[in-house]
Amino acid sequence: MFSKVRFKEWFDRYKYAELAATTAVLLGSQSSHFLNGLTTAYLITFLEYFAFYGVIIIMAYKQTAKKNKANQQKTVFIDVLQIVKNLFLEFGYPAVLDILLVRPFCMYWLPILTGNALRGIIAGKICADIVFYFLTIVNYEWMKRKNHF
Repeated sequence: MFSKVRFKEWFDRYKYAELAATTAVLLGSQSSHFLNGLTTAYLITFLEYFAFYGVIIIMAYKQTAKKNKANQQKTVFIDVLQIVKNLFLEFGYPAVLDILLVRPFCMYWLPILTGNALRGIIAGKICADIVFYFLTIVNYEWMKRKNHF
């Protein structure tokens, strides 16, 4: 299942969204100076989600619009619904587990365990990302096999 070609495909699919999310995490981590640990953990989680899914949605819309333009068609509401459905299938349960449990847990406990807020937040992000991307990539590959894309 794992190959250089697939890894490159996954990397290319998620790299800009991950870059935006990481930037949001690093900026949000500065709130740890004036907010408590749990509040900071959830704030960072929501900032990361806003950045990540903002980029994912824009990229999916642009891809659909480009495909429609090549076929000399307009992008209509049904196309937007298809994008939402596909994103829900790809990210649905991984996102719910991630936002409610895994990411806040990692963002709260790893700064405590490392003894350093920034280092702990980065370690927490990496740990949560491993779980999130594993589940998301399983969904993505399943959707490709079912011709959802």
